[in-house]
Amino acid sequence: MQFSIIPRRTEDLLAVPRTLFVCSAWFALAGALPAQGPIRPLAQDHVVVAESDDSRISPLYSPSLLRLDEGRLVASYTQQHKRDSDKKTFQVMLTSDDRGRSWDERATLNALQGRVFRAGSAIYYLATGVGLPISKSADRGETWSDPVDLTGLDQTWQQTAANVWYANGNVYIAMELMMRRINAWGAGEKAPVLLRARVEDDLTDPASWTFSDPVAFADIIPGYRENKPEIDYFGIPFYQQDYPNRAKIVPGRSFSPMGWAEGNVVQILDPDHYWFDDSGRTFHIFLRALTGMANYATVIKVVEQPDGAMTTELERAPSGKKVLLLPFPGGQMRFHVLYDEPTRLYWLLSNQTTDSMTQAERLPKDRHDLAFGERHRLVLHFSKNMVDWCFAGVVAIGETAKASRHYAAMEFDGDDLVILSRSGDEGAHDAHDGNLITFHRIRNFRELVY
Repeated sequence: MQFSIIPRRTEDLLAVPRTLFVCSAWFALAGALPAQGPIRPLAQDHVVVAESDDSRISPLYSPSLLRLDEGRLVASYTQQHKRDSDKKTFQVMLTSDDRGRSWDERATLNALQGRVFRAGSAIYYLATGVGLPISKSADRGETWSDPVDLTGLDQTWQQTAANVWYANGNVYIAMELMMRRINAWGAGEKAPVLLRARVEDDLTDPASWTFSDPVAFADIIPGYRENKPEIDYFGIPFYQQDYPNRAKIVPGRSFSPMGWAEGNVVQILDPDHYWFDDSGRTFHIFLRALTGMANYATVIKVVEQPDGAMTTELERAPSGKKVLLLPFPGGQMRFHVLYDEPTRLYWLLSNQTTDSMTQAERLPKDRHDLAFGERHRLVLHFSKNMVDWCFAGVVAIGETAKASRHYAAMEFDGDDLVILSRSGDEGAHDAHDGNLITFHRIRNFRELVY
């Protein structure tokens, strides 16, 4: 099936005015995006790649995006069916050969919330769920094999379309293994696991993969499961948690026990960095920090041993103190990190909060969940060290709090940065269950560096 979609706000998606941006404290989105002001988004205009008729029943999730060497874009997203027993939830696989202006639907897979990536001459789609299913395309995304499981069916894996890292002839991907089920979102019982495979191998063969040892968040902090975590002076957790349940904060709003999720894997490449490893065998996973506060991320490292095994441990400061939480713009929500070799910079796509300290009972009715979960302001930063971040600009802002621009995947396309966002408009059910998948382009993004 082929379909072409015109950008909603401009005849040419690529003709987007840009300048450098300064985030002014007085500029907070209270309603519609103002026509003028100090902030002009880099990629407010977009192509609607997919739209749900009713996101209460059939929301759209987890977009993933890949650019092939010849310019083709390969993408996917999850179409969920919550209340319609006649329809199945599936992953839609698409391609575009005109820089994202139009898209061809190529396949639907019974494997959800994963990411597309390249390895050797093939493209793969690694999903989440029981057994860690993976599919393969040998024809540039035109057709896809049926999913096969990389692990036993006794293991449940979670993630979204975070980044992929290449080094030492291998591909590295961060996933999450559920260690224990609780009566809430179990981010504290998730264990980040780094997966490694040779890029030239057949990655649908379970024997191609090596897994790091899993470490759950709940096992790191003493007193976590007793709701007396031995961590102080940071205000974390921000709300009193009620492990293994969701803590009721105010009617209609609750807080799951703190934890981590949706990690991006990188290597520290600067020899002057405290965490640099000149052997090239250390990898850092930066994960969303679910603490009730905004602008923190969590970090853990995986070290390859001489025998090929991968061991997981906490990073340390020069003082010897363990490092688990780091200041990180947008670290409270799912974010996406890419390393750009020409600029030698890490680029971060995340969500910006404007009112994370608003009392729960005073939040607007259209705000999903608690204050730190603001989802309608997508922003871009860059860093040379994964710790100090420079603001590059606002990417896009939804017109209302429920018009999300979040859980976005990004990819380099020559001098441009292309983005696929889990989005919504006035027809969305709420900020979590959006009705759109939107495509955005930032032209000449490296000119934002200062």
